[in-house]
Amino acid sequence: MHDIERYLNIRSAYGASLSEGGQLAFLMNTTGTAQVWTLDEPRGWPEQRTFYDESVGFCTFSPEREELVFGMDEGGDERTQFYRLDLAGDTEGEITALTGMPDAKHLWGGWSHDGERFAFASNRRDEGVFDVYVQGRDETGDDAELVYESDGWYSPGGFSPDDSRLLVTQATSLLDQDVYVLDLESGDLEHLTPHDGFVRHQSATWGPDGEYLYVSTDHDSDTLDPYRLSLDGERERVALPDDEENGDWNVGGFGIDDETGRVVYSRNVDGYTELRVGDLSADGLGVENVTEVDLPKGVAGGVSFDEDAEQFAVTITGSTQNTNVHVGDVASGDTERWTLASTAGIPDSTFVEPDLVRFESFDTREIPAYFSLPQEVPEGGAPVVVDIHGGPESQRRPSFNPLKQYFLRSGYAVFEPNVRGSTGYGKAYSHLDDVEKRMDSVKDIEAAAGWLKSHEAVDGDRLVAYGGSYGGFMVLAAMTEYPDLWAAGVDVVGIANFVTFLENTGEWRRELREAEYGSLADDREFLESISPINNIDAIRAPLFVIHGANDPRVPLGEAEQVAEQAAEHVPVETLIFDDEGHGLSKLENRIEAYSAVVEFLDDHV
Repeated sequence: MHDIERYLNIRSAYGASLSEGGQLAFLMNTTGTAQVWTLDEPRGWPEQRTFYDESVGFCTFSPEREELVFGMDEGGDERTQFYRLDLAGDTEGEITALTGMPDAKHLWGGWSHDGERFAFASNRRDEGVFDVYVQGRDETGDDAELVYESDGWYSPGGFSPDDSRLLVTQATSLLDQDVYVLDLESGDLEHLTPHDGFVRHQSATWGPDGEYLYVSTDHDSDTLDPYRLSLDGERERVALPDDEENGDWNVGGFGIDDETGRVVYSRNVDGYTELRVGDLSADGLGVENVTEVDLPKGVAGGVSFDEDAEQFAVTITGSTQNTNVHVGDVASGDTERWTLASTAGIPDSTFVEPDLVRFESFDTREIPAYFSLPQEVPEGGAPVVVDIHGGPESQRRPSFNPLKQYFLRSGYAVFEPNVRGSTGYGKAYSHLDDVEKRMDSVKDIEAAAGWLKSHEAVDGDRLVAYGGSYGGFMVLAAMTEYPDLWAAGVDVVGIANFVTFLENTGEWRRELREAEYGSLADDREFLESISPINNIDAIRAPLFVIHGANDPRVPLGEAEQVAEQAAEHVPVETLIFDDEGHGLSKLENRIEAYSAVVEFLDDHV
């Protein structure tokens, strides 16, 4: 059997962008951190274009030139800076710093159609808010024009077809957004989506004529559905040919090429992606000539059309296939894998596909989960890693995870629940853990443990609570609320104390997170009551804590306080990485951390 280092050397290729000449740019982590690579043909020899120790976060081609913009932070601090990379002519390979403000965070907002400008949001004026800027491709740093001074989290989502306006989205929480149109000449900001309560407005994009926007929203339903918005705010439902068959699942992405009217949309069906391409109907309220894209079983996203919208690039991943970029043909729906991210010599036939299961929780609600058993179950049943996703406004989906596959190959089972509060199962489900209902999601973990203990292939005395970020809170909460269920716990960049977390998280994030967890002003007593740190003496199992020193989301103090206090009565191991933020992006750090986790679990489980 291959060791953990070999598994962590399995590569990923993703984040694709197609140039006007048909060249593919993408991110791949062959060097140990994600860098920009390009390809001219399927399965050709890729050319590495950036050579940094830090991971590149995105890349996107100019619509008019053989150049692209990429973004990168430093040490996981999430203060992304932009750079332009020239890919042709005498300046091929040259990189120009476009922002040069390392104390500020920058959010990409798209190229103008003529490739002369780009839009972005940044908190450079005030750390707690994001203003909207437009900058020329030849300009740098202070040259950017402040086109909208905001009082919250605003981000541009693309220029209108004539480049005179910007689509702008405001987020008040991860489950509540508004859509605006900003006139770049007058500075007027038109609000198109006034509403009460939590309403998602996602994947907003311009229609071909610039008179309408299209958006996925749950404003009057439990699921995300596509709507057309007129510039006076009128909403009209866009009919899809598969509505009757799959209308109970979210249309999580609805993208339009604003020059051709070509449409691509996806449904999230129990975590698996169904992707279709077609054309806007003449009245703009339907999609016709629809073709279902031939996808491997798994998750697909990040669609990028070529110049004529006849082909598109898409990132595809699955439980048994590592992440790669495919290029699809609009007419046929066929896709071809272009990138060859390596499986490090490990046969994909050894990878395990999960079963989709549901278990009953305390209130008889059915909770979905992915359950994977090793190919050979040990005598007496397999130990189980209960891997809880972060968010909580997120969803565990069947994507490739090399650490999971290593656990399975080593005889562990893996159980991945989508507890209440997860997205992907409707608006009502995603709000079942809001504020005072927070601990109901922890009760779901207790129910999951009960389901596992009754399974004939499981050793119920060897359950491991594992999770990152909010999932790290769930680990600590499960271990303090139900201490007798667990043989060990692994907390990666997790929340130990909601009060100190909210006090010290990045200022730009506090309001968004308070909408989910409760506010320091109104809910401090409740937040204290559900914080695992205040019940840490209840933990009975060994604990492993991993954190990045530069984490702007969940500050390092969360790891330090839980490790210090838990170590007074249970074995605790701690790893802090000085060059990481909210998670581990560098291969050498991942190898060190997860090798230690494997050894820790082997010792205690």
